[in-house]
Amino acid sequence: MTATATAGPVRERPADAPTPRRRGPRPTAGGVVLTALALLMAAAWLVPLLWALSTSVKPEEETRAIPPEWFASRVTGEAYGEAFGNSGLIRWFLNSTLVSVSVTLGVLVLCSLAAYGFSRTEFRGRRWLFAPVVAAIIVPSQVLIIPLFDELDALGLVDTYWAIILPQLVAPAMVFILKKFFDAIPREYEEAAEIDGASRLRVFLTIVIPMSLPVLSAVGIFTFITTWNNFLLPFVVTTDPDLMTLPLGLLAGQTTFQLQYAQVMALALLGGLPLLIIYVLFQRQVIRGVGSAGLKE
Repeated sequence: MTATATAGPVRERPADAPTPRRRGPRPTAGGVVLTALALLMAAAWLVPLLWALSTSVKPEEETRAIPPEWFASRVTGEAYGEAFGNSGLIRWFLNSTLVSVSVTLGVLVLCSLAAYGFSRTEFRGRRWLFAPVVAAIIVPSQVLIIPLFDELDALGLVDTYWAIILPQLVAPAMVFILKKFFDAIPREYEEAAEIDGASRLRVFLTIVIPMSLPVLSAVGIFTFITTWNNFLLPFVVTTDPDLMTLPLGLLAGQTTFQLQYAQVMALALLGGLPLLIIYVLFQRQVIRGVGSAGLKE
């Protein structure tokens, strides 16, 4: 006769019983240090921005107070009204928009085509031709500004929009990033389309481009921001006030307003506002693009 073990009564958890919480990982010393450094860097970026905002809403006489004060006796929008009424802010904004959009579209078209050619086209000397593209990444643009001006002057392009747009279409870093991303795309997709009779251009437009939207978005946003903030090239190749972009306009505003700090700060904030809006709207695309840049061999 064998004895059978009987299980005890099974206790069921009441339906209204709280779900036990899982404890997250305990913070480490390195994590605490990194968090503190991140907060310190955020404060270092935020304090000047808050000071500019505070100065822009002060009466002009209070911007020169010694010692300086964070808060004004009264908040006023006079500086913003003067910035719109007594300057070419609208004209500078339109010029920056025209130049930045044109350069961004041109870089996306030219660099994607060049990168796809380096990635997928087999031709003699491809590595030797791609080497100068990589080497050009480390060459500072300031080194080329004088010969670039001489070339644009010889072509009769000085004091035109072309003088600001054309040199910025050359973006070796973007060619390199896109080429590495295209290298990571499996060739089977393209080979299947070519078997069905698709041309190389159609394969590029209908297969490669849709698969590359994250990195193309990141490249486009970085190009737009860099072009919007570019000061040196427009400063060298233009002298016409009607061609001024926002960075040049801010410099002109300091002279025109005779260092009226409230108006200068108002101009600076208005000039940086579009970039802040673009980043807030497209930050997810930027993060996805950077994460999928495909910098692998």
